[in-house]
Amino acid sequence: MAATASQIGFDFSNYARNEFLGVRTALPKATSTGTTIVGLKYGGGDSGEEEGICLGADTRATAGPIVADKNCEKIHYLTSSIRCCGAGTAADTEYVTNLMSSNLELHSLSSGRPARVVTAMTMLKQYLYRYQGHIGAHLVVGGVDATGPHLFTVHAHGSTDKLPYVTMGSGSLNAMAIFEANYKEHMTRQEAIDLVARAIRSGVFNDLGSGSNVDVCVINKSGTEMLRNYETPNERGIKSRNYKFRRGTTAWLKENVRDLIVSEEVATVGAGKAQPGFTDKPAMTGGVGGAEGMDLDV
Repeated sequence: MAATASQIGFDFSNYARNEFLGVRTALPKATSTGTTIVGLKYGGGDSGEEEGICLGADTRATAGPIVADKNCEKIHYLTSSIRCCGAGTAADTEYVTNLMSSNLELHSLSSGRPARVVTAMTMLKQYLYRYQGHIGAHLVVGGVDATGPHLFTVHAHGSTDKLPYVTMGSGSLNAMAIFEANYKEHMTRQEAIDLVARAIRSGVFNDLGSGSNVDVCVINKSGTEMLRNYETPNERGIKSRNYKFRRGTTAWLKENVRDLIVSEEVATVGAGKAQPGFTDKPAMTGGVGGAEGMDLDV
């Protein structure tokens, strides 16, 4: 069916509706993930090394404009051969990865074999899709199983990608620029670690939501090696001046010492004396206790 003249070009029929909804309802606010996480596949081919996965993450946790934690861990444990980098809401990434780690262990016990990376990815995306992005967990899942190394990204809405190198978080564009310029197939283990560290550094120094140190994790069939604080490019140096002054540097004109201990007298009523509100006569109707027929000591 050929398009008519009125159907050619942009369609602004929903403009008035969107303006009305924007006035009557509160528009959702975008939340910055504030992290740089990356992953890539290495080895095989003419490299002479076994294939594996190299993951990386920065260590800054932010609360709005405040740096809440300078050295947090963003590479989470799923199984002995599968790790997951998390960006987004720290509590969500922590809870989701812990939950999936438990479910993967139960799956492994029930099936009698180690869980595969695609199983972890499927569990994560099905769980996140259920909440339609309200759980702010953006994940990079990498690991090695019986079928080889695998690398996935799982977005908060449940969409997934499978690529030889991936980046996520607010510093992902900086890291992706490093990957696209320097990534090559069949890299050696050390080349992969160096490239991942450089990609994380690009996010640390160019993204305000990323910072502090560089964590790296290397996974292959031989095992998993966690390189905690592989690089610490933001260590606090020695200040150029010392602002501690020795006693007596600043002179004063007069000195007045005040005693802050306040003493006061508390009047107490001795035993056997009449209490306020009581009378000398027992069993009287007036006064406190008299209506109940109490015998008072005089």
